[in-house]
Amino acid sequence: MLQTTPFRRILIANRGEIALRVMRSARALGYETVAVFSDADRDARHAREADAAVRIGEAAPASSYLAIDRIIAAARLSGADAVHPGYGFLAENAAFAQACREASLVFIGPSPQAIAAMGDKARAKRILREAGVPCVPGYEGDDQSDATLATAAAGIGFPVMIKAAAGGGGRGMRLVAAEPDFAEALHAARAEAKSAFGDDRVLVEKAVTRPRHVEIQVFGDRYGAAIHLGERDCSVQRRHQKLIEEAPSPAVTPSLRARMGAAAVAAVKAMAYEGAGTLEFLLEASGAFYFMEMNTRLQVEHPVTEAITGLDLVELQLRIAAGEPLALKQDDVRFSGHAIEARLCAEDPADNFLPQSGRLALWRPPSHARVEDALESGADISPHYDSMIAKIICHGADREEARRKLIRALTGTVALGVPTNAAFLTRALADPAFAEGGATTAFVAEGGARLVEDDPEEVARITAIAAALLATPPQDGAASSLGHRLPVARKLTVGRKPHETEVAFLGQSRFRAVVDGRAFEIAIAPGGSQDARVDVEGLVEPLVFVRDGASLFLHHRGLSLGFEDGAYAVAESRRGTASDGKIRAALSGRVVSVEVAIGERVQPGQRLLTLEAMKMQHVHTAPFAGTVRALPVVPDEQVAAHRIVAEIEKDDARTGAPP
Repeated sequence: MLQTTPFRRILIANRGEIALRVMRSARALGYETVAVFSDADRDARHAREADAAVRIGEAAPASSYLAIDRIIAAARLSGADAVHPGYGFLAENAAFAQACREASLVFIGPSPQAIAAMGDKARAKRILREAGVPCVPGYEGDDQSDATLATAAAGIGFPVMIKAAAGGGGRGMRLVAAEPDFAEALHAARAEAKSAFGDDRVLVEKAVTRPRHVEIQVFGDRYGAAIHLGERDCSVQRRHQKLIEEAPSPAVTPSLRARMGAAAVAAVKAMAYEGAGTLEFLLEASGAFYFMEMNTRLQVEHPVTEAITGLDLVELQLRIAAGEPLALKQDDVRFSGHAIEARLCAEDPADNFLPQSGRLALWRPPSHARVEDALESGADISPHYDSMIAKIICHGADREEARRKLIRALTGTVALGVPTNAAFLTRALADPAFAEGGATTAFVAEGGARLVEDDPEEVARITAIAAALLATPPQDGAASSLGHRLPVARKLTVGRKPHETEVAFLGQSRFRAVVDGRAFEIAIAPGGSQDARVDVEGLVEPLVFVRDGASLFLHHRGLSLGFEDGAYAVAESRRGTASDGKIRAALSGRVVSVEVAIGERVQPGQRLLTLEAMKMQHVHTAPFAGTVRALPVVPDEQVAAHRIVAEIEKDDARTGAPP
């Protein structure tokens, strides 16, 4: 007999593109939608486009989007009778699922018991072992003392992986190559796990070297039926965070897919699991695979599965939550073509993927791709939330077609005002290792500078165009004036790098620009307030640009760069190099911990304090031996990028003693 749980109005307990994605499918099925928003998101798209929206608190996630009592209160206020948790932390919070049940709200997800079982990695591994699923060897015991964990790591054999027991997504995870590094990595993993999940328990596993990260999408209903929808390959990662995902995996054969899928379905049935879920595996070149964790929610990368199956996974979630049985059997699942997704993030790949925040001066998504975003020109990229700002997905008849389409889409993506990883993603997709289907989880680390650094020749080219734009006379009719024909010298900065430029205006929108001694002949034909055609030494191509205050931002040949005119000295004084002992915040964020005191002596590389922004922790260390003279911050304080957070007085160079 059917056990229905009908609902009509869904509150979406998430923000941004996640909320908009759920709204799209909910409305297609006739449901009303309710958004929640923090003070930072009052004017955000997801709040404007829902049928109703409720303010739930301040900007910080803990006092807004992660505050269970406020979400439940918002549901009551808005008349919602169901809650979709999106695919953030609340989607894997058993207490939240239970609170929804107790408030008579339909929770669009698995049971609290299933979430709790899979949310505890140690318990999850025990359950899946019993279901016959192969797991990574390791220690997941209750004794969490440093000594016990260190002994376990030595017994497993280095390298090992430390993982947060209570959560995933790369938080609280550290790879430890050798025994002397274990204590420091354990300290960092525990601190990050405590901050992210409120639980500092960890487990220690064998580090599987150079594996692929392959996950299986599953669905189960309340009547015991379960299916899988194939696999996704998520091997291209930085800091254990996925950047490029694809389906199917280029390393998975039909027979391997059947084996991995059968293992995943067996796990779902063993738990009487209801709703969408993903089992994540490490896959070795030999074909051996090991269970890592189960995400009891829809994944960020679910669009690639939708592309190759033709299914709407949010629709499946909603139907199962309402009590409908799965309409599909395993033999009904068909795969067509190949799909690849790239995560566009506000971050600086050349600076260890450091998250970036600020005002998005201009946003133009590509027109020939599926784009999941909640962006618009003028939007603020907040330091309080994840650095991912959009997803770009392309589908092709085969992998090469999908890859080619995605490279073109990323090249045409215009995001000006905040640094992004768009050019890095393009280089990664074009790299021979990825193109040949050979990328493993070591791909980004092994790619090094060729993936993360912009081509100096291209940077010089765009800098020359920027210098020419800045030198453009107000009206071309004044082109014959001597003042406009004299060379103009400027110091332009891109990020932290200064460039000496000199531009001579030649008339008729033509320039001769010299950048660090390299000369370019340039002509610029305006095509609108933000568009132009630029001729550089005979090659004519489109240019997108925008002025935002004292900055000029350009998008050309797939590179988006921001320039400051004559601001090098100011920029450097703000950023600093810590050579003066003034430690400046690397990014805007929250002070997680302060680990030294005024008057304390420190050694080079010693931890001073930790900042957290966009779900990433950044440790600030002492640049040299000395004495702490100032600590103008306290834990939980919000600080702006470049603010002085500590001052170290250097030891006397001759004696090595405090001054």
